[in-house]
Amino acid sequence: MDMSRRTVIVGAAAAGVTAATLGTAHAAEVRKPVRTPFGTLADGTRVHRWTLENGGTRLKVLSYGGIVQSLEVPDRRGRHTNVSLGFDTLEDYVSSSPYFGALIGRYGNRIAKGRFTLDGRTHQVSVNDGENTLHGGAQGFDKRVWDVEPFTKGSDVGLHLYYTSVDGEMGYPGTLRTKVTYTLTRDGDWRIDYEATTDRATVVNLTSHVYWNLAGESSGTVYDHELSIAASRYTPVDAGLIPTGELAKVAGTPFDFRRAKTVGEDIRVAHPQLLHGKGLDHNWVLDKGITSRPGHIATLRDPSSGRTLRIATTEPGLQFYSGNFLDGSLVGSGGTVYRQGDGLCLETQHYPDSPNHPSFPSTVLRPGQTYRSTTVHSFSA
Repeated sequence: MDMSRRTVIVGAAAAGVTAATLGTAHAAEVRKPVRTPFGTLADGTRVHRWTLENGGTRLKVLSYGGIVQSLEVPDRRGRHTNVSLGFDTLEDYVSSSPYFGALIGRYGNRIAKGRFTLDGRTHQVSVNDGENTLHGGAQGFDKRVWDVEPFTKGSDVGLHLYYTSVDGEMGYPGTLRTKVTYTLTRDGDWRIDYEATTDRATVVNLTSHVYWNLAGESSGTVYDHELSIAASRYTPVDAGLIPTGELAKVAGTPFDFRRAKTVGEDIRVAHPQLLHGKGLDHNWVLDKGITSRPGHIATLRDPSSGRTLRIATTEPGLQFYSGNFLDGSLVGSGGTVYRQGDGLCLETQHYPDSPNHPSFPSTVLRPGQTYRSTTVHSFSA
């Protein structure tokens, strides 16, 4: 893996991947996105929900946080269900959401003590996770209202989401102009294309925080899901879940998912790293490294329904979080209480705390450069 490559791909559009097709007939005509009201924020800003349908997949997205409120796909018998955790009301997303379905930025994952040095200047950003920064700070991209532009293009349907983060927002340098495109393809794949530019050197690490349960969002734990990850190493963390800088081998540890195994197989093993995260909450160092085209890196399968999710990305890392902090205090859209392990996240991204680890792939973005990243979620049953 080329560890010297940077996060920036200048002047080249991210390309797609070929995905397995669903066992459903393609619609003769692509349906246009449908917008409906979803609520109003305390400052009077209206929030809308957009519904996209294509290739057997139905995706519902909020203008607040770019949140995936629902994603429905069929099982082996053609029965659709929502496979992402979330809420029914805007109020719940605003008051108590653990990033359900959200767009994450300006920096996904953690930055130690909320500090980093760039070009000789130290920046202090918003601290919201003990002494550290998590997912961009107290008012990250997940808590912003995005401008949404629907589109249909050939056999694809989707949304362009726009947000401008001003210089100094949450302490980050530079005005960052961000465009995220959600596309549903004729095969029912959900593709995310991220783009960003800046007028001043900054750090960027964008990702999506969907909690997956392929048996259905209200069906119980995902510990029986089978998962494989194409990674021979991971980044161990300290008690604050900040990487130590080591790229440790997964062989002989609970972090070895090179061959498919159930999520719960080793989750109770008395391994020091599992104690830090109360389960799995770590970054896997993907064998493929950074690529210009999305490459396959993970497969998640629910044996009971047959639903399978394949993930391809251009990113060098995958944060696998096993829903360890769901504590029974949240009621989901299906009317059930979410408890530990009722969903898991597979967040494609650069490594946590990269600005403080020169040996990690860089997350620095400079004026004149364009940040680009693509992740494709392919469904089958």
